Amino acid sequence: MHQTSFNPTLEFAQLLDSQDSLSPFKEEFYLNEGMIYLDGNSLGLLSKRAEQSLLESLNDWKQLAIDGWMSGTHPWFTLAERLGAMTAPLIGALPEETIVTGSITTNIHQLVSTFYKPMGKRTKILADSLTFPSDIYALQSQLKLHGYSPEEHLVLVPSRDGRLIEEDDIIDAMTDEVALVLLPSVLYRSGQLLDIKRLASAAQEKGIILGIDAAHSIGAIPHQFHDWGVDFAVWCNYKYLNSGPGGVGGLFVHNKHAGIMPGLAGWFSSKKEKQFDMEYTLDPAPTAGALQIGTPHILSMAPLIGSLQIFEEASIEKIRLKSLQLTEYFMNLIELELSDYGFTIANPREGERRGGHVSLEHEEAIRICKSLKENKIIPDFRAPNIIRLAPIALYTSFADVWEAVQRIKKIMSEKQYEKFENKRETVA
Repeated sequence: MHQTSFNPTLEFAQLLDSQDSLSPFKEEFYLNEGMIYLDGNSLGLLSKRAEQSLLESLNDWKQLAIDGWMSGTHPWFTLAERLGAMTAPLIGALPEETIVTGSITTNIHQLVSTFYKPMGKRTKILADSLTFPSDIYALQSQLKLHGYSPEEHLVLVPSRDGRLIEEDDIIDAMTDEVALVLLPSVLYRSGQLLDIKRLASAAQEKGIILGIDAAHSIGAIPHQFHDWGVDFAVWCNYKYLNSGPGGVGGLFVHNKHAGIMPGLAGWFSSKKEKQFDMEYTLDPAPTAGALQIGTPHILSMAPLIGSLQIFEEASIEKIRLKSLQLTEYFMNLIELELSDYGFTIANPREGERRGGHVSLEHEEAIRICKSLKENKIIPDFRAPNIIRLAPIALYTSFADVWEAVQRIKKIMSEKQYEKFENKRETVA
């Protein structure tokens, strides 16, 4: 599919859909009639294959009981490794560098406790001022556990405009006092995609460990973590990868660190063949599996089997191409149809700097989001004034985007949002 021009008509949107090789995948997902779901960057939709693989794992438990660990449709003992190998192509990693385990925040704790080795004056951790708060909480906790004050030892690179972070500013902050850097691949509010390759090269030159939180890019944007030399990465699987609410997360550890002793050890850190020897001295796996702690959460992992099968067929490169086309088309329509209603596009316009969602600023963002939901458009609100709209390549069509903009225009022209209280819901 080649989007070589722009036309604001429904017929043009339908033409783009007719040229879209990924359009058949929409039938794989459960979509409510008349609803346009634009919140897949927070929680992806259930696919029929994810449902099926969950039911298969339930049946393994039902039929085999404890023998499901080594037998059945999806044996549990090696499921984390199998899913890691299926995930690896999405981030440009080797199978042994990738494992499905934990959650983003627990995996940050695990990896920082493993790689943060303060020595001499190199004691500080570097992050950015726009990152997701949970990452900051974890870094503050790790510093305190080492006896350091977060106020002094956690360095937050400031934003020049409150929306974006400049790579130059991050690199300038990589001083000889910094031991470890943790950055998002995509900023969760503005959707800015950082130049991870450049940042990884700078960190290597300065002898600093670099970790990446890929929550808002995995499944939407291809990466090359191995070739770039990223030291470690974490992500969740319930956004673009559609593994279900609270689905088990994942992590990457570059194989240059193979054999590293985990900072937080547990029995699933062991070499697989040694795990049931029950010795009191840990013999860690020579892979990313060493960063596991406890028994895998099988039923939370099971939907990811079916979901990743879809990604194998679709290919992350085609998904990224369509995602860029969808967001570009979305922004063109917004500028044409909504220019009189006070919206500001807050995400970068350049494709190489843009993640998978469109970020709109509006002083009435809370009330507009409530009105959107009433009109069967599911958005995402981020304080204080951000409406995030994510057209997902696997299940959002160009016609969906066109219809969403028409509904937004109607909401704004009729001021439908004014009937709602200017107070966000508990879950935004």
